[in-house]
Amino acid sequence: MTQVGMTEARMTEARINGSRLWASLMELAQIGATPKGGVKRLALTDLDRQGRDLVVGWAKEAGMSITVDQIGNVFMRREGNNPALPPVMTGSHIDTQPTGGKFDGNYGVLAGLEVVRTLNDLNIRTEAPIEVAFWTNEEGSRFVPVMMGSGVFCGAFSLETAYAAKDTEGLTVKDELARIGYLGEQVPGDHPIGAYFETHIEQGPVLEDADKVIGVVPAVMGLSWYDCVVTGMEAHAGPTPMGLRKDALQVSTRIMQEVVALANRYPPYGRGTVGMVQVFPNSRNVIPGEVKFSIDLRNVNDELLNTMHEEMLAYIDGVRTESGLSISIERVSYYPPCPFHPDCVGAVRKATEALGYSTMDVVSGAGHDAIYAARLAPAGMIFVPCKDGISHNEIEDARADHLEAGCNVLLLAMLERAGQ
Repeated sequence: MTQVGMTEARMTEARINGSRLWASLMELAQIGATPKGGVKRLALTDLDRQGRDLVVGWAKEAGMSITVDQIGNVFMRREGNNPALPPVMTGSHIDTQPTGGKFDGNYGVLAGLEVVRTLNDLNIRTEAPIEVAFWTNEEGSRFVPVMMGSGVFCGAFSLETAYAAKDTEGLTVKDELARIGYLGEQVPGDHPIGAYFETHIEQGPVLEDADKVIGVVPAVMGLSWYDCVVTGMEAHAGPTPMGLRKDALQVSTRIMQEVVALANRYPPYGRGTVGMVQVFPNSRNVIPGEVKFSIDLRNVNDELLNTMHEEMLAYIDGVRTESGLSISIERVSYYPPCPFHPDCVGAVRKATEALGYSTMDVVSGAGHDAIYAARLAPAGMIFVPCKDGISHNEIEDARADHLEAGCNVLLLAMLERAGQ
């Protein structure tokens, strides 16, 4: 159980060192620091190597052993009383966006390290091993696909596909992994996980708006992405009467408005966004002849997401018939919703209640490594607020007491799953 015969009551009294967690976050944030207070530490750059080396060094100081797999995922292990048990794992990523913040991903990794440091301080030995992971290229800023390390780990795509990915300068993932010294030997996925938790800033405004400290994450939204092209006829904006026009932009805006209306018909988790628009020929006195635009539909319920898909296609069919214009629609990506395991969600909920923090359920609208980990093991997530809901931005910010609270929840949830 533990080295000190820890009772459940005493276990719930365990607390992490919030000042130490904050200091580690601030020290890591110096690697790739930007003038506006953010971080630029793209995957597999020299700065990424420095960040990796710093975190691995901290793990070794905490008595952890280190394993690196062939895609550069790093697993830092604190042994349990029963090494044969699969580890209870937590983690996230330390690569950032080009204009990234201090907390996205980094918080999840360093919260895990702080859990281990706290277990060491309290002389607690869990039954199952504890592991802290950081996954390669979660952001996908330098190399595509996103969530690369965890994706290869769970078999979503092959190691060869990841190795061949190139950045804008033609450098490959495999060569860059070797260059920075993180081309490991372990086969990705040849590494058991008993349960997986990930702490993260929410990256949205829900918790802050509701004035809640902890978000219990029951699921991650599914998404369906489309490319739509409306083709009309370019004509002079002056001589062409309104009733004789084949205006591709006017017809496109009807579809764009329907995307928003469609999401509003399926609250609270319906989402509909048009984020990219290209108008041709894009001249002020020419009626647009072609418009290309993206559509992003999301929902936490796969049946509702499919309903949104079907309703959108039916609406486009109607507009095509009514307008007489050519309208093509292609689904280019689909990820089903990812419900997290009831046992892990329950452990987060129980820990939050024991600690007395204000809480609410928050479905994640963004992708996380936990989605891929959930394919292999029971998984759950813990959200804390971020200022104004802003992330992927140099001004990304979070309160130290909220970060401490999320880490305390992680500590108790991992202790429950690792055996007391």
